[in-house]
Formats: sequence, C-alpha cells, structure tokens
Amino acid sequence: MKINLVDKEKKLKSGLEIIILDDLNNTKDKKVLKTLNFEAKDECCELLLQSSKIYVGCEANDYDSIAIAVATAIKKFSSTTLKSAKIHLKDTKNLKAVVEGALLADYKFTNYKSEQKKIKKQEFNIVVDEINKKLEDTLNESIIISEAVNKVRDMVNTTPGDFYPEIMAETAKDIAMETELECKILDEEYLEENSMNAMFSVGIASVHESKLIHLAHKPKNAKKKIVLVGKGLTYDSGGLSLKPADFMTTMKSDKSGGCAVLGIAYAVAKLNLPIELHAIVGAVENMIGGNAYKPDDVLTAKNGKTIEVKNTDAEGRLVLADCLCYAQDEIENIDYIFDYATLTGACVVGVGEYTTGIMGNNQKLKQEAVKHALASGEYATSLDFNRFLRKTIKSDVADINNIASTRYGGAITAGIFLDNFIKEENKDKWIHFDIAGPAYVEKAWGYNPFGASGAGVRMTLEFFKNLK
Repeated sequence: MKINLVDKEKKLKSGLEIIILDDLNNTKDKKVLKTLNFEAKDECCELLLQSSKIYVGCEANDYDSIAIAVATAIKKFSSTTLKSAKIHLKDTKNLKAVVEGALLADYKFTNYKSEQKKIKKQEFNIVVDEINKKLEDTLNESIIISEAVNKVRDMVNTTPGDFYPEIMAETAKDIAMETELECKILDEEYLEENSMNAMFSVGIASVHESKLIHLAHKPKNAKKKIVLVGKGLTYDSGGLSLKPADFMTTMKSDKSGGCAVLGIAYAVAKLNLPIELHAIVGAVENMIGGNAYKPDDVLTAKNGKTIEVKNTDAEGRLVLADCLCYAQDEIENIDYIFDYATLTGACVVGVGEYTTGIMGNNQKLKQEAVKHALASGEYATSLDFNRFLRKTIKSDVADINNIASTRYGGAITAGIFLDNFIKEENKDKWIHFDIAGPAYVEKAWGYNPFGASGAGVRMTLEFFKNLK
C-alpha cells in the first residue's frame, strides 16, 4: 500500500474516507450507525458504501488506540476493490500512529499459498492542513520503522526448512548490502577456536552449521555505542530433552530475537541514527542426533564460566551467554547492551502473550525501556531479580546450572543466568528483553496478524530516538 501526505487544498479522486470516532454525536451519520449497533470503541468498524465512508471507533487519543483504529479501517479498505482511501488528520501528533497502524495492518504473509492473489494497487492519503518538513520526516521515519517490523515478520514466519543458520547469515548479508552496514559472519571453527563451547554445543547435532552474525553501523561523530544481541534459534526441537509435539509447531519463532536485532540494525542504518550500533546474532538449530549435547554435560562458556546442562531445551540462554561474551570482548566502551530472546514460557505465563518482560540490574534503565516500549505501541513490564532466585541456579558440579532448581520465576532465573555473562563494568548498562509472548501469537491482535509481530523493533527504535 502506498501512503501519501496530502495538503488539504489538493483535490483528490473519489475514494473512501476513513473517519475515527470517539463519540457518535460527532457525525451526521449518527442515526445509521446506531441502527448498525456501532460503538465508538476499539476495533468497531462500519463501511457505509453509499456515502463512501469507513467509520471506526477509538477509545483514546494515544498511539495504540489511534494505530488500532486506523489498522481496523485499513483492513476493511483492503477487503474492497476501491483504489484509494483518505483520512483528514487534524492532530498531526498522531501521524506516526496513523502511518504505522496502516502499514503494519496491511502486512500479509502468503509465501506458502499455492494460489497467489494479485497484489492490489491501493493508496492511502493522509490529508493535513499544511505539509512541512517535520511531517515529511515523520512520514519517512514511520515508513522505515514499519518496513523493519515487516521484514522481521517475514523472517520469523518463514519455515525452518527454508530459514536455517546459513540462510539467516545470507539474509544479514543482504541487509548489510542494502544499508551499507559492515558485516562479519563467523562459523563453527571460530566458535571452537574461541572457546564459545556453549553456543557450539547447542548446534552440534544439526546438519546446518551454526553462524555468528555481526553487523555494524559506524557513523561519524556517533553519540553512543550500543550492542544488540539476539537469540537466533532457527528451529528448536528441544534437543535430547525433546519438546512435546504440540510445542514444536511454533518453534520457527524461536529466531524472533535474532530477527528483531537484524530488523533494528536495518532501521538504524536507513534512518542513519547517530549511534554506533553492533548487532550480534547467534544463529543455531537445536536438533537431536548421536553427537547431540546432553543433560549432565558441563560446558565452558567464552568467559570461562562452567555450565551444568540440566535440560537441553534451555538452549537459548547458552547461545546468548557466548554471544554476550563475544560482544563485550570485541567491543570496547559500550554505553548499552541489550539482548532479545524468546527465552521462557514462564514469561508468557507470568505477563501474558502480548507483553515483553524486561530485566536487568539498573532499575532506572529498565523503567526507561518500559516507558519507551509503551510509547511505541509495544506492551512491556519490568521483572526484578532477587538474591533468593539467584541461589536456585547454583550447581554442585559446575559454576551454574542452565535451569533453576525451582519451577517458579522461570523468566527471572533465565535472566539471572544471563547476568553471569555480563562483565562487572557493564552490569548497569545491560537489559534483557524476553519477547517469548508477543513475538509470535496464533491469532490476530490489534494491528498484528496471526504469527510474527516483529516484537522489539519499535520499542528499541523509540529508545534510540530519545537518547540524551
């Protein structure tokens, strides 16, 4: 869908007009809408063909409500054969929500359908009182952010047979070529030579070789140096601690953290943000075989810490452990280090499937991350470490276990595990984002479709834009 910013003086061809309502009294079609049981609330939508209008309800004048309202209307518009729709935007502060709501709602993943429908050439005109550079910049930025989110959705939705570590590395190369990012791809030989045994062991039973991906954006006069680390489990069978069949069907989504990191790097480069960004992904496939790593194995991570394997399905934290160590060894003077992972089912149980759990040692930094997540339209909440849960990952035969001795607080104990691989000087600069809930949901919600949502992209870019 093409989006245009249009001056109110310009005459547009006839098409649908989208009208967002928070009160039925604000429309001449009040009587008709009442007859249709229309209510001015989220996701309530009516198409009045005779008057060429789409009415959509909205409960509040905030980003999420506006974006959901526009998304609902765009879905209705997309179901018609009409070529254009327009919206009169009185409050231009809502332009970002309107653009992103439209483009995120217009996303479709149909790669595996045997009959491909022709892509409709539809356009969405946003009419404002006066076009200025600030509005044009907001439009451009929102388009790039939406493109990044939709790229992540495509990657996550692609099946494990078509998206394994080598393909993830090739995708990273393509992003680097498109955006002029620096790109480094390291293989299993590098992992072995550099004592990255935790990550190496997870992928050892797969026919697909593990890849360590490192993209970098290095503009002149960068204000901050930021490292992003992503869990890129292109498929997770659970290893020898095999998952039940029902829990395997969505495991193509276990690469969501790594895909988010690639999407963020794409947007940062496209927007040319004044930060030095390093995007690091551990691309691995966790499979079974005669050479698979086993419960009872003790693995030595890159920083020398030893890990007793209690469960081979707690593999993402092993990959992240080595990737975090690699990042801190290779990159000096880091201002922030963020990691992203579909790490625990416990996080989904604790905060629901729409919310990201944010963890770390710095309370102020976590609060900032939550604030910017909410402002971007993503749901997030802070989960706190504590000394008692820290004791539950101690091992009798190694430094730590890869799972806790208790079933409770699993999201937090996973975060505490990762804290063991953060250097002392970076403890207050690090945040862990557990996106296990919102990354992949098997039903449409708001402006998100069935499947991948691109979780993590918008919240991080909002954080970057507001760096002091």
